[in-house]
Amino acid sequence: MADVSDPKIDEAYQDVRSDKSETNWLLLDYESDKSDKLVLASTGSGGLEELVEHLDDSKASYGYARVQYANDKESKREKFILIVWIGPNCKVMRKAKISVHTADVKQVLRIYSIEVAAREKDDLKYEPIVVRLRKAGGASYDGV
Repeated sequence: MADVSDPKIDEAYQDVRSDKSETNWLLLDYESDKSDKLVLASTGSGGLEELVEHLDDSKASYGYARVQYANDKESKREKFILIVWIGPNCKVMRKAKISVHTADVKQVLRIYSIEVAAREKDDLKYEPIVVRLRKAGGASYDGV
């Protein structure tokens, strides 16, 4: 089991979800290579692109982001995504624990529209994620 008890995690989660906050992403990392304790590594207001810059190819991490997109000229939508990052150089034992730990993370980062499993930073490009969000949201005006 992953330890997600750090109160800073829930505080950051509430901050990302708040309409009154500019913070639109958070990143959780393991305290150390041998630890199963997750800590808040960083937060930001620069969107998905900024979050991706903070991902380390040698780590497994969890991200949570608010993604804003337009359906047409008049409407904007905001949806939340959960990112399960396993960097290409992540250690084998850490990779082996991810599926079990993801269930624990979902107990804290509860509300999201889609889960994105990412192995490379290209897996987190904005447009393909927006296409998935539109499909998941049920209101697609583009015929996708």
